[in-house]
Parts: sequence; structure tokens; C-alpha cells
Amino acid sequence: MTDQPPGFDTLAIHAGAAPDPSTGARVTPIYQTTAYVFNDVKHAADLFALRAFGNIYTRIMNPTQGVLEAKIAALEGGTAALALASGHAAQMVVFHTIMQPGDEFVAVRQLYGGSINQFNHSFKSFGWHVVWADAEDMNSIEKALSPKTKAIFIESIANPGGLVTDIAAVAKIAKRAGVPLIVDNTLATPYLCKPIEHGANIVVHSLTKFMGGHGNSMGGAIVDGGNFDWAKSGKYPLLSEPNDSYHGMKFYETFGGMAFAITCRVLGLRDLGPAISPQNAFYILTGMETLGLRMQRHCDNALKVAEWLSQNPKVAWVTYAGLPGDAHHALHKKYAPKGAGAVFTFGLKGGYEAGVKVVSSVKLLSHLANVGDTRSLIIHPASTTHSQLTPDQLKKAGAGPDVVRLSIGIEDVADIIADLDQAIG
Repeated sequence: MTDQPPGFDTLAIHAGAAPDPSTGARVTPIYQTTAYVFNDVKHAADLFALRAFGNIYTRIMNPTQGVLEAKIAALEGGTAALALASGHAAQMVVFHTIMQPGDEFVAVRQLYGGSINQFNHSFKSFGWHVVWADAEDMNSIEKALSPKTKAIFIESIANPGGLVTDIAAVAKIAKRAGVPLIVDNTLATPYLCKPIEHGANIVVHSLTKFMGGHGNSMGGAIVDGGNFDWAKSGKYPLLSEPNDSYHGMKFYETFGGMAFAITCRVLGLRDLGPAISPQNAFYILTGMETLGLRMQRHCDNALKVAEWLSQNPKVAWVTYAGLPGDAHHALHKKYAPKGAGAVFTFGLKGGYEAGVKVVSSVKLLSHLANVGDTRSLIIHPASTTHSQLTPDQLKKAGAGPDVVRLSIGIEDVADIIADLDQAIG
């Protein structure tokens, strides 16, 4: 490597990776092991006391996972990353690290339905309470804040509608409130948008989607922006106060800009246990090597499909930020100028029934509950991914009864359009 900073595609291939020191294998191996031999008693003691970094047990860390984490941190511009079993696991560990019973966090309504369900229901078991706001109304986010607020949560590009959130504007609100901004960057990936550059403090991913990109592995990630003072307010004792399980260690004082990622690992992942498997980490690593190539093709195809749909006389509306007339087109140009992503929604003039017919009639597109595959995917969110929501929540989340969601793949775009054309009829 030269002194010139490596480009995105170079990092996607090389960041965190090196030939295996024992065998010379160029591709990162799958380290299919549960535990690791210590050099001696002192080495073991130093690892357990966090006086040294290294592998102890695969529930907490694994060499294949380590390469994945280094690559993700490099692509997002973070100080460190933690890979977990799924995107939901990443969110759970993030909030476990910053929340206590009775605490609140603010989340915008324009989120993946599974996140809305997790926040509304499962988090209540921990005593964590969500206060909802609107990503398109900064005043609603301000009004949702209270002395109990511990974080603000948004998506960079929202699922299912493809809304682009004004990250910098929300970051200013979070900074004034003295709380971290958490951004789910799953639909954008760091190829399209790097939230930390716009003021985010923590980034989360479902690696299952575009980062892995092939629909063959589950994973999630937390990226530490290294840009939040966890000790300033006294609101985050797990990071700022002495920790009994590590003999009074203060994580932020000890680890500084990597403290959040380390705390998530050695407390959240250690005790809650949602570890990513080495094999899934390997598959995701392999997929990430072509992230830039895939994302550009996804976006180019999605724009052409959205343009075709917007001109189809049987289509009532299309919501895609890449279209010049879309309400979020300017935000797309600001935050994701390479493309507006591959996930968007549309509705047919026949409403619910026409939408169901399309979903049932496609041949090339796959009807399933996922996004970010190489294959083009289609689903009716109101009856599936967002089915736990009330009618009002469905509308506010951009998943009303007439909504059809597309995740455009990397096939020949003419074939994608032809399939939609025959399905619409």
C-alpha cells in the first residue's frame, strides 16, 4: 500500500484482512473453534482482565469475526465495530449498553417494521420505553425529548419507503440534548452514506441485507463513531462508572474512543450471548468484497425500474428518492449522491387487491421477507413485515394497505421490468 488513502473498493477487499500467518491462505479462513489456547497463566489473566486484547471464547470474539469487524469499521469510518448474530441483536446490545429500567429513547416512525415491534413490545421487558417522532418533522423530535431520553434512533434510508433522513439535522438535536444519535445504515451501506461523517455517534447494520448481499447468512453490526463523551452527563454509568465485573474498571476512561464497542462486546455480547457464527462471518466477508460493485448496480437498476413504474398508467404512485420529483430527492443528493438505494415502494390504482395480484403473479422476482439480495424481491408489507402495526402506524411507517415494496437486484434490468409488466397486466 502507498501513503495515498485507500479507496472504498480497496478497503472492501483488504481492510482488516491479511494472509493467514500459519498457512499463507489469502482468503480469511473460517476459524471453526469455540476456544483458544493461552500462552501461559499470565496471558490468560491479562485477556480476562482486558489488560490485553486477544481471543478467549467464540461467544465473545473469533478471528473470522475480527476481520469482519475491522472491515466494517474501516468502511464506516468508525473507531471499532462489533459483529453479532443479527441486526436485531445489534440493536438489543446497543440499548443494553446505554439504557437502564425506566429510561426513554426517541425513535422516528419511519423504520423497518421489525424494529418498530422490537421497540414497542420486546424492549418493555427491560423497562426501556420508546417515544415516537417523525423523521420529516424535526420539531417532533425536539418535543419527544425528556430528561429520561438516552438516545435518538433513525434510519439513513428508511425501510420500506426509501425515505432519506436528514441525518445532520437530527445530529444537531441529539448534540444539544447531550444524547447519542444511533443510525441504522442497513439500506444505504457505507457505499452510499457514512452517517458518522454527518454527526452520528453509533451506526448499526443488519449485515444479512446488502452488506452480505447474497441472502445466505445472518449477521448484525455495531459501529462506534468514537465521537461521544460518555462521561460528561453521568447518564451512561455502564461506560463511565466503575464496573464490578472488571474490578472497578471505567470503560470510557480506559478505552476512550473505542469504549462503546468494547463495552458492547465484554458486557452485552458476553452476557446476552447473540454471537455471530464464524461461518456466517465468512460468508458476509466474501459478500462485502463486491459491495461497491453490487450497490451501484442495485441503485442503477432501481432508478430505471422506478422511472418505468412512474410512467405506467396502472400505477398510482411511486416513492423513490432517486426520482427528481420525489420529496426526498434533495436529501438523497446530499447524503447518498451515488444512488438512492434499491428498496422503494409503489401502489397500483387498483389498491390492495391489485397489489396482491402483482405479488402473486411475478415470476422472476421472489416473494419473500428480505431485502438486499442479488435477486429482485417483492412483498406486501402491511400483511407481512409490518403486520404487527396498527392501521395508523402502518400509514406513518409508509406501509399502508396498498403499498408494495421492491428490493431491486442486480439482474438485467430489462428482465426485471418485463416481469413487473406481465404481473401488473
